[in-house]
Order: sequence, then C-alpha cells, then structure tokens
Amino acid sequence: MKYHVVAAKYVSGYVIRLKFRDGTAGEIDLSTELNGPVFEPLRDFKTFKQFTVHPEFHTLVWPNGADIAPEFLYQNLRVTA
Repeated sequence: MKYHVVAAKYVSGYVIRLKFRDGTAGEIDLSTELNGPVFEPLRDFKTFKQFTVHPEFHTLVWPNGADIAPEFLYQNLRVTA
C-alpha cells in the first residue's frame, strides 16, 4: 500500500510530481526510462502529458497501455519539501 500513487501532476519536460498514500511526495524525471516500443510514443510531450493515475493499480498509466511500476516510481522519487 505504501507504493500507491494518489496524485500526479505534470511539471515540465519528462518530470512528474507524485504523491503516495503514505504521504511521501516529490518529483521523478522519466526521461531516461522511455525506452522500448510501448514507451517510445511517450517521448512526444503531448502524449507524455496524457498520463493518469490508474484507480485500481495506483500507478501512472498512459492511453497507449504504457505503465510504470509504482515501486519503481517510489524508489526513484526525488523527495521535495
């Protein structure tokens, strides 16, 4: 449960501000993670910005079926005040 994303907001570039159920919040830069067939379309900023928080899986998802494990997001978050 600690890895549940409860809020996500686009910041700039490939950076997203996230908040997790346990209150941890910060930013993650996904620019180096957009590799492979399902992630390549996300290199287009218009497509990248279309992420949502999946209501059942509690992580970032995109309309093309791409998603990123919430554990990865949590462990690579740059915690901010």
